[in-house]
Amino acid sequence: MISVTENIALLSQQENQLHTSLDNLRGQRSKVKEHKQLEKELSGVVSKRQNLQAWAVFELKMPVHRLNSPLLGIVKQLKITPGGMGEVWVSWDGLLQIPEQPNMLQIDGAAMAKIIAVGDRIEIRNGHELSGKTFTVERLLARGAVETTEGIVFEREEWLLVEKLVQPAIDEDKDLIHSASFTQELEMVTESTEELSGRTPETIVAESFEGGFSVLKTSQETVETITIAPPAEELTEDEEKERHRLELKVERAFYESGRALTELRDRRLYRSTHQTFERYCQDRFGFSRQNANYFIAGASIVDNLKNLTTICCQILPTKESQVRPLAKLEPKAQCRAWQQAVEQAEGKVPSSRIVRGIVERLKEKPLVLASEFCKIGDPFILNRLEGAERKYNGCWAIASELRDFTVVVDVYDNTFAVKPDNLDPIDLPDVRRQLPETLLRIRRLRECDLLDRCAYTVLESLGRQIYLTEVEEGLLQWLENHYKVNA
Repeated sequence: MISVTENIALLSQQENQLHTSLDNLRGQRSKVKEHKQLEKELSGVVSKRQNLQAWAVFELKMPVHRLNSPLLGIVKQLKITPGGMGEVWVSWDGLLQIPEQPNMLQIDGAAMAKIIAVGDRIEIRNGHELSGKTFTVERLLARGAVETTEGIVFEREEWLLVEKLVQPAIDEDKDLIHSASFTQELEMVTESTEELSGRTPETIVAESFEGGFSVLKTSQETVETITIAPPAEELTEDEEKERHRLELKVERAFYESGRALTELRDRRLYRSTHQTFERYCQDRFGFSRQNANYFIAGASIVDNLKNLTTICCQILPTKESQVRPLAKLEPKAQCRAWQQAVEQAEGKVPSSRIVRGIVERLKEKPLVLASEFCKIGDPFILNRLEGAERKYNGCWAIASELRDFTVVVDVYDNTFAVKPDNLDPIDLPDVRRQLPETLLRIRRLRECDLLDRCAYTVLESLGRQIYLTEVEEGLLQWLENHYKVNA
């Protein structure tokens, strides 16, 4: 088996040979059919070479993004199809892997450079309506964009890193407790080198914190951490009740805010000082109408979640950012998504990242095997194509080959692979019978002697019509008779 590099070299060599053959045939009218065949073969070779060259730059675990998409993904698999084309399998939500065409992906330089990480603090630059405010990063997006814990997205040029999250060291002994905050540090050398008689000196660092202290014992070969936690102090029955009351108040803070804002808006209780609810929110609470809408929608979602009849109804959101992704779903789907989020969080309040991931998976269309979607010869209307194939949006096409998750289709002047999402089935029986024959007639005309420019225009127009009118059928017949092509 040859390597990808060797395959690219062979394709380049084959491409040069085809160019030479075409140059030799140029101007020979008797060789027009052979010229057309070589052009078609050259197009296939160039397409495969460009695909493999684009595929070869990717590596596993590399951050990537689609063209014109804000999502940031990770390369999980690199495959070569039986037809010799490269596929890049990308995870966009940490779980689901989707095959992507290499030429539709770009390596994300910002993520490669690790300029920002989840948990970092950013400050918004001047010129933005939120300039001067600081936020915590909860999600990384393409091209250096970030999403904060409040669910606000900022582009790379809009934020400035002000505080880098320091990742705590992972202690192998899970029973030991480590505190990042301490009030005093004491360092002492217990024995000198001479006293140790050649043994490696040890250093003890003591970190004291409220109610206890942590000891770090180091040598040139080992690092040992011993943390002594303060004894737990029992609460009285009244203190337990008070703690529960206060915790419930904290957890319901955003919910109560949303309920209060709803009443202020609906009853127009702001009208004595302000003409609009938007101005009232800005002057009185310091946030925009959009933020107010987030709280109002969040409270409504919490009311919906309270209708759950499972144990998950006892675990409700504590922050507005946890319910914001649920606003994209119908009420019943909101409950289902929240249940899954609680289960994924092992019975605890899930983070907004977990909720968002579940919502995206619920909204994401599952991968469909091409063999389950259609069969060879089925006609479709092409849609939502990007890149070089965008010009074929609205054209009809015929399925000519079924791959794992893509379908190879023939159009009036080309052949390429698309996803099932790009295909709208045509269910009209007469049209399904007519289109394969129409495609064959158009392809025969394009393979004959050099066509007049208006003939190419007519054939392109017919490639967008799912059925032929009497005039269009007459034009196609006239072209077949003029170029002596048998229908």
